Amino acid sequence: MADKTLHDLFIDELRDMFDAEKQLIKALPKLARAASSAKLRAAFESHLKQTRGQVTRLEKVFTSLGEKPRGKHCDGIAGIIKEGDAVMKEGFDAEALDAALIAGGQRAEHYEMAAYGTLVAWARIMGHTEAARLLQLNLNEEGDADQKLSNLAEGGVNQKAANKAHSGGDEDSERSAARKSKKRGKTR
Repeated sequence: MADKTLHDLFIDELRDMFDAEKQLIKALPKLARAASSAKLRAAFESHLKQTRGQVTRLEKVFTSLGEKPRGKHCDGIAGIIKEGDAVMKEGFDAEALDAALIAGGQRAEHYEMAAYGTLVAWARIMGHTEAARLLQLNLNEEGDADQKLSNLAEGGVNQKAANKAHSGGDEDSERSAARKSKKRGKTR
């Protein structure tokens, strides 16, 4: 039977997040290069700097617990990054791609916020005060990054993508109607 404790689980999750942040350090420059919006590009570049700082904090957390800083492959972030890579190859126009980049970035932020929220709670309940403080700082930054992405989306990126999607005029409407008519004919 397993004899591992919450502390073991805590260390395991720390290693998962350590790897997640390192994966994001590699992915964020790709997102910045793919963004057509200067503000979105700047947001990804800014978060890259924060992510490097988060890795440093995680190293301090490991040290405070007498553990060697090392990662364990984070399948969750790997999947989110893989989805983002696929979207970048699908040929979306610049405005739609920016909207997709924000959505993918927010998926990563939400994953990280959930993980850091849990780690903070576990650190506090186990009395790891310094670890809890450092992890809370990472959690706060992830929340701020998520809010910045929301502000960019709501501040014009999504509207620009929607405007472009609907600016094709009658030709796009005719094609869409023809496709719908064709589908109805097949289902009858």
